[in-house]
Amino acid sequence: MTIHWCGTGLSAIPGLRRLIEAGHDVQVWNRTTAKAEEAVGDLTDRIHAFDFDTLAADTQAEDIVVSMLPGDWHVPLAEMCINKGAHFVSSSYIAPEMRELHGKALLKGVAVVNEIGLDPGIDHLMAHHLMADYRASDAYDGENDLSFISYCGGIPKHANLFRYKFSWSPLGVLKALRSPSRSIRDFSELNVARPWDAISSYIAPLDTPESFEVYPNRDSLPFMDDYGFEAHWRVKEFVRGTLRLNGWTEAWKDVFAEVETLEGEAGDARLKEMSDQFWRDNAYDEGEPDRVVLCVALKAEKDGVTTYHKTFVMDAWGDENGTAMGRLVSIPVSLAIEAVAKGEINPGVSPAPSDPKLVARFLGEVDKLAQHLQVVDHC
Repeated sequence: MTIHWCGTGLSAIPGLRRLIEAGHDVQVWNRTTAKAEEAVGDLTDRIHAFDFDTLAADTQAEDIVVSMLPGDWHVPLAEMCINKGAHFVSSSYIAPEMRELHGKALLKGVAVVNEIGLDPGIDHLMAHHLMADYRASDAYDGENDLSFISYCGGIPKHANLFRYKFSWSPLGVLKALRSPSRSIRDFSELNVARPWDAISSYIAPLDTPESFEVYPNRDSLPFMDDYGFEAHWRVKEFVRGTLRLNGWTEAWKDVFAEVETLEGEAGDARLKEMSDQFWRDNAYDEGEPDRVVLCVALKAEKDGVTTYHKTFVMDAWGDENGTAMGRLVSIPVSLAIEAVAKGEINPGVSPAPSDPKLVARFLGEVDKLAQHLQVVDHC
């Protein structure tokens, strides 16, 4: 069984190095071999220029193909894997086209695992942990009012005037500003066209509580089913969102105003221009530490009285071993690869595992990656 790891960007390196150092059979594929050699050339010489046809020819049944490439590669690679009887792992969200491969993957008996990075990924593991803990508690009652929040952000450890720094192309961040979101607030569906229309304040329960700006991201509602929320439950709040430093809204107000006006090819060209400028002005300096804050909370109320309220909170930052973002995205990916190799993840298209044993094991490894990780009991 060979692991074909495709893509050696900044968020891929720690997990890739972990697998090679553990003695797994790993082939490395990257668009530019020089960058791959710089990243892992001290550990392996099995480095190839990424080419879909060459990779497909090299992939055998039971192999595992890992895509840390841009999102438009995931589905073609997953399809190739299914046809070959090989497995597939990615940290990215499950696109509709990926979900459509579920039946074929089941028939072939291969695992197609996605959403096993940081967000999505570690946040899913925390949610599954809290849901299992709640169901096992005395507070569990199908008539409770439930509130669920999940906020994650990659932010600079040392704040700058822009209240944000980039570790890769800012284009993805800018495009996300044009995306609508769907969540639940006050028992009603909340639809927001642009993130800045729903920014609120959130106090993270760190050892020293810290306030951040947060907003809903993407469509939160499908994750209710993923996390085991039952159809008859009364859901007061359910949101998966993004976390930013206080002052971000003010620092970015001119960006919001311009993004709102951009349309068509000219708009896309302007976004690319803005992205290039932000990369020049607000990229991380060499050795500058980044920071990741992730908070996942579940609260149950009965007749207005809180009966269960716990928050899984993580705070991590870059150190001499690299960035927090890099290790928190790629090492969970490497854990999923090992679980697939052991047959611990079922065939089909799936997100991060919900199996209690895997959740506990993966979160135990995450605890080694973050400077602060705990479950806070608010009751």
